[in-house]
Amino acid sequence: MPRATLADVAAAAGVSVPTVSKVLSGKKHVSAATRVKVLEAVRTSGYEAPRPPTAPRVGVVDLLIDGLGSPWAQVLISGAEKAAARWGFSLVVTSSARSDFDLRRWIGMVRKRNTDGIVLVLSRADQREIAALEELLHVPLVLLDPVGQRDPRLSTVGATNWLGGVMATTHLLELGHTRIAFIGGPLDTQCTLDRYEGYLAAHRTFGIDSDPALTRYGDFLVGSGKSYGGELLDRDDPPTAVFAGNDLQAAGVYQAATERGLRVPDDLSVVGFDDSLLCETLSPPLTTVRQPLDDMANEAVRLVYEELTHPKGPSGTRIELATTLIVRRSTAPHGRKPART
Repeated sequence: MPRATLADVAAAAGVSVPTVSKVLSGKKHVSAATRVKVLEAVRTSGYEAPRPPTAPRVGVVDLLIDGLGSPWAQVLISGAEKAAARWGFSLVVTSSARSDFDLRRWIGMVRKRNTDGIVLVLSRADQREIAALEELLHVPLVLLDPVGQRDPRLSTVGATNWLGGVMATTHLLELGHTRIAFIGGPLDTQCTLDRYEGYLAAHRTFGIDSDPALTRYGDFLVGSGKSYGGELLDRDDPPTAVFAGNDLQAAGVYQAATERGLRVPDDLSVVGFDDSLLCETLSPPLTTVRQPLDDMANEAVRLVYEELTHPKGPSGTRIELATTLIVRRSTAPHGRKPART
């Protein structure tokens, strides 16, 4: 995202950077004509002066998240609200998934309310945009459940996705399943890659070759779980179990199985990821890997507080909270006879 700098303003006005700084800080010893040129260059370039790092606290933290409707997001937002109250903040939530969302406009609104810190929850975060946030806002910036390659300068809070993938797949292997499908989220998200690597590691531990033909990458929504689940179940050699990238995709697998006259878990075992509110509403209740979303949200807001109160402390903190396998009734031993109805 292009952003104007002091050097851009100086070039447009035909003056030096120190002269631009004098004008913007209100210092004297600058001619009226030069002052007019600089201010006009500021206006036309869209330059915005960064908020001073020492600005007093106003008690506001912004949460920017790319979706509000999923059970996962609802739990995370609820946890962030409780955490904000615990650490003395009010929380402002914005969805970047809105059709009218514009990052630069949002930055402008955040600057006007002098927010104390930002928690980002984005499925795809452009590093240039994150750099723009850092430069323009000069407030603590924490990535929650980050995607892509980690920037060592930024504090992040996540979960042990690799271990979660190991636990989910090991559970199915211990039940005797050897044809286990993996339906992940987008291939360019780090959590998908980590969960898939855990899936592969569990196979290696058991000395069983995973079948690449049973791997699909969706979008973390019900529809991709249903479509890819149906595609896999229609194979001549279908899987007997599915490890889905999240609970929504697992729900889609349920739908695909039902449409084909298959029952969970008698004909197909299914494991999800997240342990959202959806799990207990599915029939049968879903075995899944729990992410401690409340704790993750609390840690993200706490890091904002720590960076505000200890501005000279270390940045780039990485916190990874443990995942847990929650066994319910969507998994069963391979070859179990269907229950009578």
